Amino acid sequence: SNAAIERTTHQIIYNGSWVKLDYPGGDVPDSIGVCTDLLIRSYRNSLNIDLQKEIHEDMKANFNAYPSKRIWGNTRPDRNIDHRRTQNLECFLKRKGANLPITDNPKDYKPGDLIFWADIATGHVGIVVNQYTEKDIPKVVHNIGNGPKCEDFLFKNRIIGHYRWFKNQETFFSFIDPLDNSTLPDFSNFFNILEITTLDVPNSLAINSCVE
Repeated sequence: SNAAIERTTHQIIYNGSWVKLDYPGGDVPDSIGVCTDLLIRSYRNSLNIDLQKEIHEDMKANFNAYPSKRIWGNTRPDRNIDHRRTQNLECFLKRKGANLPITDNPKDYKPGDLIFWADIATGHVGIVVNQYTEKDIPKVVHNIGNGPKCEDFLFKNRIIGHYRWFKNQETFFSFIDPLDNSTLPDFSNFFNILEITTLDVPNSLAINSCVE
């Protein structure tokens, strides 16, 4: 979550326009961005995970599982924009089995968790961080139009997605019995990167399609 908090020190003009990007490791100019760019940069800076590459490779192999054709009329992946669209990003997380329950209990939301909200533009995402309100509700870092902000926003709009994902998560969970905590190895050092102190097994590990 520190990587997300660091993004609040940058002056960002809200701009989600199509931009030709390098690949892999491509990014729009640091002076612009949207909610997804905050997430993409945080993953890249803290975990060395390139969501541009991860999503593009999955879309190349499973294009029809994504909503790109239904929503935007695309007939093939576009590595310049696909990962910057909340619908594709959430589809990727679902396909990777990163789903977690949506609850009204603030203790269920850990630093580093990804939250998607409804009824904001065409979609909105933010990152839970290790800062809290007076009521012990975790704050989130997000960019809703005025640049990256750390705010009390978690329960301000209807949550439609709650995810926790890191690379090779599917392999990690393949040998875990979700009903037996004794099968959880000690990955505390790894989770310190995101300051996650507890691990909740996703409620679904299935490879899903996000096409209605």
